[in-house]
Amino acid sequence: MLNRRPSRIALAASAVALSAILAACGGAPAETPSAAPTAAETAAATPSAEPTPTPSREPVPVSNSIDGIEVVGEPGSAPTLTIPTPFAIDETRTRTLVEGQADGPAAAADSVIEAHYVGFNGRTGEQFGSSWDQGTPAMLALPQMVEGFTIGMTGAKPGQRVLIAMPGSQGYDGVPTRPESVQDGDTLVFVVDVVAVSVKDAVGAAETPQLPVTLGEAEGKPTVTIDTASTPPAELVAVPVIKGAQRAVGADDYVLVKYRMYSWKTGELIDDKFAAPVAGQINQTLEGFKQGIVGQPIGSRVVLVVPPKVGYEKPSQNPPVEAGDTVVYVVDILFGSAVA
Repeated sequence: MLNRRPSRIALAASAVALSAILAACGGAPAETPSAAPTAAETAAATPSAEPTPTPSREPVPVSNSIDGIEVVGEPGSAPTLTIPTPFAIDETRTRTLVEGQADGPAAAADSVIEAHYVGFNGRTGEQFGSSWDQGTPAMLALPQMVEGFTIGMTGAKPGQRVLIAMPGSQGYDGVPTRPESVQDGDTLVFVVDVVAVSVKDAVGAAETPQLPVTLGEAEGKPTVTIDTASTPPAELVAVPVIKGAQRAVGADDYVLVKYRMYSWKTGELIDDKFAAPVAGQINQTLEGFKQGIVGQPIGSRVVLVVPPKVGYEKPSQNPPVEAGDTVVYVVDILFGSAVA
């Protein structure tokens, strides 16, 4: 329960449904996927109209250090914390327990992350939430999180394990949906394992594959030049020209992408979602798109040449594709999460 308020998370405010755009082969579009609540939200207490009343209690001495908090355990599994209770912190403070990927992207304050976490009340030492207990990581939009969590995650990289302690003023103070065991003024202590971080553009190592089309760039966007007199490939082509450093997209992932799409027959740009990323379940997209993106690392830019047998055997009006046309995509994979 890391959110300021009850809400359903979306990968990006401007993202539209990917499945509706890339529905298979000119047939009826797949059902538009809705953004799922985070694992934290599903574990949250029932929302109430008024903040939880705060019983009177003895004041807790305020510390300016988290050095006394001990964390034991390997990344990927739930840690064990020893907190010198009652514990209170003066401001949000962090400590990196395990370094993240050196070449991985750093989370910004407006990023979406996939992460495992466990949360404790610093005053009592009581655990109040854990994605490990839920059995799945959480998909978290940092702008929607409590302030201390957003501060603690800003700059974090995939693979990093971070200890965060935040005062109640940057945590659950006044939050009506906070856990019942947390009171106003309680310091929150989290350990977070970062799994994936969203990016705004492809980022990674440049690749120079042999392609049946020519890539270029104009006005900050990739372009594709096609020899329309040539015979298009009979099989799917899916190769990265920028290879991301994060985990690979899974077959059931919820993804955020931006892309440009070209017709082989005409050589013309027929769909441009590069300025307005789209989000949805990868398994509800065009078969060739799905096959080409699954297994590619998050952060990659991938060129797809999609023949009709895994693409548009039938005509499509949106995007405008003739029956039997081969289509070419340049796709930036901005995020992927197993949390749907």
